Amino acid sequence: MTDEITRARDVLAEHRASIDNLDAILVYTLAERFKRTQAVGKLKAEHDLPPSDPTREGEQITRLERLSHDAGLDPDFTRKFLNFVIQEVIRHHEQFQENV
Repeated sequence: MTDEITRARDVLAEHRASIDNLDAILVYTLAERFKRTQAVGKLKAEHDLPPSDPTREGEQITRLERLSHDAGLDPDFTRKFLNFVIQEVIRHHEQFQENV
């Protein structure tokens, strides 16, 4: 029984190390994404464009739902996550608009 527990702990540690690496990838990917969306926000503010683009947002949601389905990820989760990210992006864009 001890060997099984030791093996289970080793496998658990491997899974957790992988999860930690994936979390780091997510954080750095989100940071890069927000760098790009902030550049978009500055450009929109400089040219007096609206902070929100509902057409683009809808297209992104549809595209990412399709990708989620293909990847075996719950599309509802993806939609909720993307809506959260979009709201944060819009908030940043609105701040840029206020500072122009």
